[in-house]
This record gives sequence, structure tokens and C-alpha cells, in this order.
Amino acid sequence: MCVDSFCGDCLQPCLQVTSPLCPLCRMPFDPKKVDKSSSMEKQLSSYKAPCRGCSKKVTLVKMRSHISSCTKVQEQMANCPKFTPVVPTSQPIPSNIPNRFTFVCPFCGARHLDQQELVKHCMDNHRNDPNKVVCPVCSAMPWGDPSYKSSNFLQHLLHRHKFSYDTFVDYSIDEEAALQAALTLSLCEN
Repeated sequence: MCVDSFCGDCLQPCLQVTSPLCPLCRMPFDPKKVDKSSSMEKQLSSYKAPCRGCSKKVTLVKMRSHISSCTKVQEQMANCPKFTPVVPTSQPIPSNIPNRFTFVCPFCGARHLDQQELVKHCMDNHRNDPNKVVCPVCSAMPWGDPSYKSSNFLQHLLHRHKFSYDTFVDYSIDEEAALQAALTLSLCEN
């Protein structure tokens, strides 16, 4: 029996699939038996912490939104040293780079869906479709397997594609270079 606690926003995506799993321990749970953790939501609404950019005190429940729009944080990110590999990568940059911004629904073929639109479209139109399908987002990635069919595609979408990879990934570098870039950027953050 899962006893983990989450705020409503964190748990909501898990409740939208047929067989929900706890985001932390991955144990199945019954959505009808989920109690809203009012104490956790109260804590997130009452505790304040300083923004790492402007030092303004913001409640934890609003921190993510604040940081994404804080000009000081954006300036800090822009002033971080740009990553340069220690050694050049041996992997050639492919000439036929796939479209990683819009996708085709693997169930019905609806086209030109960005990642969020794909999630919404599949939740609205294919919630009960039992077919195993290839994830168009994963198959467009350099590490993706275009033949792998997900047994629970909606669960996969909700857990693996909450953000756009292009925000966080430099497709032109290999895994070792990406690790070094992440380490360098983490040194810029306090």
C-alpha cells in the first residue's frame, strides 16, 4: 500500500490514466482512495524562500512560475559559461535531422501536434485505446528506438514527456559532452 504524499498539481497527471502508479514508489493505487494532502498544500502555500536571482521571497507553491519569469535568473543563465567539450566528439552530426517539434498521433494519425498538444489529444481521444504504439516523441530522439511499442502509451506520455526535450537537450553533442555541460551549468547555480 502506497503512503506517499503529493500536492494536487503533482498527482493530477497520475490520476488521468487507466492504471495509475505512484510517481515516487511506482506502486498502483486506487484514485478513488486518494486523499488530498491539505497539510502539504498548506505548507507549500505558507513557506517562502528567496528567488535565486532577485532574492524576492516567494511562496514555494509559486516559485516555479516566478523563476521562469524572473529576469535576474534569465540573466544569470545567459552569463553562465558556454560549454565547450574537452575533446571533440567522434559522432558525426546527422544530415537528416528529424522534426522534434511536432508529432503525429500514433493512434489516429492527427498531425502537427506539439508535445503538450499530443498529450492532451491522446488523453481526450484515446484514453481507453489498448493498442501498443510507438511513442513519436521518443522515436524522434537520437536515443529513441523507432520500433519499441509502449504497452501503456498514455502512462508513458504523462511520466516521460512533461516537458519539451529541446528546452534541456543539445542534440548536437554526445552523452559524455551533455554530462559535462550539465556539471558546468550546475556550478553556476548556487
